[in-house]
Amino acid sequence: MQGNACLGVLLAALVVSGCGTDKGSPASGGDSSPAASTATVATGAQGNATAEEVAAEARDGLRCPPALETAPRAASAPVDDVLGVRTGQTYDEARSLVLCSQPLLVASEARDRGFQIESHGQALRQGFEAVFAKPRVERTSRQIMQDMQDEAMGRGLNRRRQDIGPGQSRWYVGTLGMPGEERVISVAREEWFEADRQPTTASVAQALAAKYGTPGRVADVGTMQLFSWTWDADGRRLVEGMPLYAVCRGNPSPDAPTNLNADCGLTIEASVHVLPANPGLAEYLRVSVVDQARTYAVHDATTEGLAQQESGRRAEQVKDAERNASAPQL
Repeated sequence: MQGNACLGVLLAALVVSGCGTDKGSPASGGDSSPAASTATVATGAQGNATAEEVAAEARDGLRCPPALETAPRAASAPVDDVLGVRTGQTYDEARSLVLCSQPLLVASEARDRGFQIESHGQALRQGFEAVFAKPRVERTSRQIMQDMQDEAMGRGLNRRRQDIGPGQSRWYVGTLGMPGEERVISVAREEWFEADRQPTTASVAQALAAKYGTPGRVADVGTMQLFSWTWDADGRRLVEGMPLYAVCRGNPSPDAPTNLNADCGLTIEASVHVLPANPGLAEYLRVSVVDQARTYAVHDATTEGLAQQESGRRAEQVKDAERNASAPQL
């Protein structure tokens, strides 16, 4: 989690990750580089395959629309979803909704980012990434070694890696909870508009307002337009002049760490990135949703639950040792 001082920076800094961590607070890791969004789908399949075939293999058994057991949003609550994916849903519900949103999307568990939690050896699913499938091409060992060298050189030179193209989208959905009971705590999606079919920046702004309501904060920083909708932990809409207005902030990028503050509630952030050749057109859109106070509570409950399980396991070991262990020879 980024510190409160970091959360109060100018709105333009929303697209830059990497502030300090609050002392004693849950910390969310995450690689802010574009390459961090690449999902590797391990299906066990071999041989050359088109992107469509790769996606079909990875989506075997998927049913659209998926059956949802999580209760729908209350009619009086603010809109808090991205294409139907919202906080509180189960890991599997969210994964199915994401994949059903586009037939070429494939998902993989995100294992290299998440909160620093003592899991006591248990596996926690702290989120998943979804990207467009790519064709599978069999590579020789020489080609694989060359690819690895090129990738290592690119990292060393801090070379930007673009893993998404026009007409494509990608997701990061953060989840947390006891093993097998993980639920969504954050949603972030990036969509690149089709070449020569980009919408106007004004129409994207209108679409955002139609879905989430009038934004509480708007900023134009030249290369992008930024929009924000925020509430406190008690569900009160934050407006300019309120103490938490400058504190309860987020980041629309799927690559950004999750900002958390126990006094903040629902935080929705969006950035509309303009087409360099024509600022009147939108090149791509990012939207993120997180309920900060709820995530804070889920983090604490998960940490406590895992600790209690570990304590119980150790107590059982002691009881078992009292019954079955060999006596020492003195």
